[in-house]
Amino acid sequence: MLSTGAGGRAPVTAIAAQTRRMPLLLADRAATRAPLPLITSAEARALRLPVSGAACTRVRRGVYADAAAAARLTPWARYALRVHAFAVTHPGTMLCLESAAVLHGLPLFGEARDIHVFDAERTSSRRFGDVCVHTSSDPRESVERAGIPVTSLLDTVVDLCRVLPPAQALAVADAAISPAQGGTLDLDRLRERSADQVSRRGVARLAWTWARADGLAESPGESVSRAVIRWCGFEDPVLQPVFGYEGVDDRVDFLFPSARALGESDGWGKYDLHDAARAEQHLRNEKRREDRLRRAGHPFARWDLADAVRVDPLATALQRADVPLVRTRDRGGLATLGRSPRTLASRPR
Repeated sequence: MLSTGAGGRAPVTAIAAQTRRMPLLLADRAATRAPLPLITSAEARALRLPVSGAACTRVRRGVYADAAAAARLTPWARYALRVHAFAVTHPGTMLCLESAAVLHGLPLFGEARDIHVFDAERTSSRRFGDVCVHTSSDPRESVERAGIPVTSLLDTVVDLCRVLPPAQALAVADAAISPAQGGTLDLDRLRERSADQVSRRGVARLAWTWARADGLAESPGESVSRAVIRWCGFEDPVLQPVFGYEGVDDRVDFLFPSARALGESDGWGKYDLHDAARAEQHLRNEKRREDRLRRAGHPFARWDLADAVRVDPLATALQRADVPLVRTRDRGGLATLGRSPRTLASRPR
C-alpha cells in the first residue's frame, strides 16, 4: 500500500477541484483555419495586390501570405499554413497522416516535411515534390473537417502510429483516447482497426504503442516523458494521482511510488504568459501547490518537453528526487528521440 504522509489520504486516479491548468483539447489544437490569411494569385490580380515583393512569401505555387507574420510562426503553425495552402489549390483532395492530424488537432512535433494525401484509386504511392500521395488495399474512412476531406480520426491515429518515432506515436495515441485532451476513441478500437488491416508496416511499433497508451495522459509532453522515463530505466509512474493536504486537493502528473516522489511535465502555455496578471496568479498558485506537496514529504521533480527530449535534464531531475532505476537503460529507444526524417530541420525565428 502507498504511504500518504501525515494528514494525507491515499492518492486516487481522478479529476478533482484543484489549482492546476486545464489540458489543451484536440479541438483547441485543431487548425481548422489557416494560421494566417492566404491569398491566391488570382485574388491578388483581382484586388491589384502585389505578391512578388518582400512583403509576401509564397506558401505554395500560387498561394501567398504576409512574409513577416509567416516568419514568426512556430514550426507546427508553418506546417498548418502549408496544409491549408495545399487545400486551397487542391480542393476535394483527401489529406492523411500529419496533414490530417493538423485538422484533427493531434499533436505534431516540429514542421512535417511533406503534405500527405490518400488516393484509393492509385495502384502505387508516389511523391510529387513535397506531396506524398499514398494508397493502400486497406480502405480509409473519409470525413470532413472545416470542409476539407481528411482520413477519419481512427485511421489517422493508426496510420501515424505505424510511422512516427515511438514517443511521438505514444503522444498521438494518448491524445486520441484521453478524455482530458478531448479524445473520443478507445484503445480497443485502435487495436481492432490495426489488426483488421492487411498492411504489416510498423506492426512492432503499433504493438509497443498500444501496450503503453494511457487515457490519463493530459499532454503530449507527459506522453513523451513517460517513454523517456521508461527508456532511462526508472520505475513506471502512476499517472494523475490526487492528494489531499491542508484542505486542498492537488493533482500531479506523475507519482513514483517507491520514493513517494512527484513529477511534473511543464507546458508553458498553462501559465498564460501573454497576460502578465494571470501569469503571476498561475505562478503563485503553482508555487503554493508545490510547497504544500513538499511539506507533506514528497520530493518534487520538474521538467518540460525539451528537457524530456534532451533526456539528461529529465533524468537528473528524477535522480535528485531519489526515483530508483529498476531496469537497464534502453539506448535504442532513447536514440529515436533525435530529429525524425519526417520533419524539417528547425529554422530560426
